[in-house]
Amino acid sequence: MQVDNFNFLLQQAQTVRENAYVPYSQFAVGAAIQTDSGTVFTGCNVENASYGLTNCAERSAVFRMIASGERKIRAIAVIADAPRPIAPCGACRQVLSEFGSENTIVLLANVAGERLQTTLGELLPYAFVKEDLNG
Repeated sequence: MQVDNFNFLLQQAQTVRENAYVPYSQFAVGAAIQTDSGTVFTGCNVENASYGLTNCAERSAVFRMIASGERKIRAIAVIADAPRPIAPCGACRQVLSEFGSENTIVLLANVAGERLQTTLGELLPYAFVKEDLNG
């Protein structure tokens, strides 16, 4: 799978991270998705006083992608100020698997410059997918 520019994708994730609304955790996360068409969609985490209503950066980016009419993720970059490159939570991995594939490229990073490249299949082996619903 071809990704146009990892540095650009990561920079977009870093830029949108600055818009995160995180008054409770102070843990700002940014995500940038590149679709098969090459379009980039970004998202940041948005917290809520009712913690269960908080939305992660990765899902925010996916929802923007869907609202814009795109459906296929080629790659995603995720960044946060953490001791190691940050990975999507389990819920985000499941949502990403709906619109990506096991070969979707995932670039994990922290603001210190550390990076780790993996795939969605490595992050979520044996993902539950729509084909599983067909019995």
